[in-house]
Amino acid sequence: MKKILGYRKLLGVDEKAGLKELKQVYRNVMKECHPDKFQEGSEQEEAQEKSKKVIEAYHFLVSISPETHTEALESYTNIITSSTIVDLNYKGGNLNITYAEGNCYEYFDVPKALYIKLVNADTPGRYARRHICGSFVYREVSKATAEA
Repeated sequence: MKKILGYRKLLGVDEKAGLKELKQVYRNVMKECHPDKFQEGSEQEEAQEKSKKVIEAYHFLVSISPETHTEALESYTNIITSSTIVDLNYKGGNLNITYAEGNCYEYFDVPKALYIKLVNADTPGRYARRHICGSFVYREVSKATAEA
């Protein structure tokens, strides 16, 4: 949650901000801190670092936006219901679940006790669907690569 709050604070938006508002705020902030606006030197380097942080914050907030989730809901539901969990990675409250198709989702602020129950569950996929997938803020970390 610290990451989410930090990114929202950096862009100056609240949790109700939609994609349209995020895009508008992002563009305005980038206009102010774009590196090309400054002459070479320390100001330009500072602007470059700030613009990298702003870009990262924007992309992150877009990825966890309810509007983004709504667009990908059918695909997400299909993956979590029909695919097998092949890997779990828990660190600092963030849980990454990788599925057999190669899709990986990151869930934020998952309590360690819940993670331990997931690991010890007879059917981890079912446990994850019931207790994690619909209960925590998430984002898709990677997608399966399409074979040509």
